Amino acid sequence: MSKICDICGKRPLTGNNVSHSNKKTKKRQLPNLHLTKRQVEGRRINLCTKCLRKA
Repeated sequence: MSKICDICGKRPLTGNNVSHSNKKTKKRQLPNLHLTKRQVEGRRINLCTKCLRKA
């Protein structure tokens, strides 16, 4: 399952965790996706919560 919203195209962001000693490590911020029961082209779709509220 890909981490991309099928309607708006929202995808994971990257950033840094910054420690107290200022060491930086990479992190991923994933969108809040839900596999919905709505059928589009014969398959279920991934929607972010913002698109779920709109639809």
